[in-house]
Amino acid sequence: MNATTGRPGKPVHLAVYDTLADWETGHATAHLARAGHEIRTVGPTTAPVRSIGGLRIQPDLALDDLRPEDSALLILPGADLWNVTSAATAAGSGDLAPFARTARAFLDAGVPVAAICGATAGLAWEGLLDDRDHTSAVSFYLAATGYAGGGRYVEADAVTDGALVTAGPTEPVAFAREILRLLGVYEGEVLDAWYRLFHDSDAAAYAVLEKAGAL
Repeated sequence: MNATTGRPGKPVHLAVYDTLADWETGHATAHLARAGHEIRTVGPTTAPVRSIGGLRIQPDLALDDLRPEDSALLILPGADLWNVTSAATAAGSGDLAPFARTARAFLDAGVPVAAICGATAGLAWEGLLDDRDHTSAVSFYLAATGYAGGGRYVEADAVTDGALVTAGPTEPVAFAREILRLLGVYEGEVLDAWYRLFHDSDAAAYAVLEKAGAL
């Protein structure tokens, strides 16, 4: 597609686990796939998981088999499980703590991570937001984790700091916008038009995307 400036190569990995929030990653994965990026799901194991909406998902691979060097991006959606045992997760033994530790390995390797909603709390527990600009649902949600990054919290729909994207649960389109920008799928006026169409229902943006071959 003409508007695609990125060169899809390694797959994008979408974390999947029980109670994941269906609505938070659909814009990102759909438009990444349309741009030629392979989307692979990664679960705690390869056993099926079920989303908040009741969708049964069969992971493509288990988390233990995921390596940063084999991926273009790790997407971490929100889920009720991120909030189940915050104290345990802070101690490194929570249900989804292994995904936060994997996010650390990705960032240490220079591979992007995108986290939305409850997954931002997981990153906070892991210490990954202490020295990076970030956002979430509200500042006090992350403050409850006891993390040291409150001074880097940004009141915005979505925030990118280097290789890390964060967003709150009501901003799936802004979350996708930052991911599409980070991977070079859309840029400039095309990215702006994409956001205006899907976030603001701006009919004028359709013509920009059509001209760019981005529909």
